Amino acid sequence: MPAQARRRLLFGGAAALLAGLLTWLAWGMLAPHSDALPVPPGVHHGAPPRSVTAAKAIPARVPASLPVKIAIPSIGVSAPVAPVGLDRQHALEMPPLSAHNLAGWYENSVTPGQAGASVIAGHVDSTTGPSVFFDVRNLKPGDKILITEADGYQVTFKAQWVQEASKSAFPTQAVYGKVSYPALRLVTCGGPFDNATGHYLDNIIVYASAASGA
Repeated sequence: MPAQARRRLLFGGAAALLAGLLTWLAWGMLAPHSDALPVPPGVHHGAPPRSVTAAKAIPARVPASLPVKIAIPSIGVSAPVAPVGLDRQHALEMPPLSAHNLAGWYENSVTPGQAGASVIAGHVDSTTGPSVFFDVRNLKPGDKILITEADGYQVTFKAQWVQEASKSAFPTQAVYGKVSYPALRLVTCGGPFDNATGHYLDNIIVYASAASGA
């Protein structure tokens, strides 16, 4: 290889390495450090890492009360919440497709703010347009999720991790499993759309934990 070509190759490699280093440093400086994960924002595949745990600041014991509203300011969500159970196939029921702006709290999970994982599901869209959780895949670490309960108490959660998982390999333990801190899981559909069945093939799952003073 001619010397001039070698110099161009070496210069190009060094420039690429420097750009990558600057990007990594920028992420380290901008990423929130209290309860966000040390990973870039966006949808990730695979199970959430072990570092998805409680935020450092956990509120004092929150009275058990049914959730009645969910608000996610960063994506413009403000929606009522109603209890849902399991269907005949023991799958989580969803609110009616016609109720675009309605989320469903799984009644066999803890109420938000109690120690454990509270699960709230919502549709992504329907044939008539976007639904309540259309943009949850765009949540970033540190984004706030506000849950108002029937007694008027509001619990603030912060998003930590957004996962896309195949419905055929749903991460049941990660979503419904026991945790020792107040956690929240948001579940909706996503990924490829199967025209033959009229359903999405994947789920989008947001993992979050409660934080006081947020």
